[in-house]
Amino acid sequence: MALSGSREPNCPGDDLTGTLLIDGRVAARLEMATTARTRARGLLGRSGVDGAIWLTPCRQVHTMGMRFPIDVAFIDRRGRVLRTKRLRPWRLSPLAIRAVGVLEAEAGAFARWGIVEGAQVELRPDDWDGTTPPLPRRRWLPGRR
Repeated sequence: MALSGSREPNCPGDDLTGTLLIDGRVAARLEMATTARTRARGLLGRSGVDGAIWLTPCRQVHTMGMRFPIDVAFIDRRGRVLRTKRLRPWRLSPLAIRAVGVLEAEAGAFARWGIVEGAQVELRPDDWDGTTPPLPRRRWLPGRR
């Protein structure tokens, strides 16, 4: 797991990792929080994150108890960025009804990676061979057809 201030996984199989692609370009390492346990934990209690975290299903996030500001991108079922927002600690994001998931990263990361409204996002799990469907517990990953 490539996280600063990293922690041990909550239980085996909770934390999935992969690669974040933006408009076909590799942008960053990715942690996928696809279980209730990992979504609830998110970036709370960390002093930073290397790369990004994908929360799904998710339509709204908060930064209560966060130690640093974050960039947030709401992603639709086709992998398109619906909206981006920078959240300071102790804030609540707007609700994005059409979003199926949220990307979170340290503030400023989206500008470096080119994540803007309308960008195409693809998430590739490390164990993905390009032909098989994702594990059943992974509800949806953008860029999958």
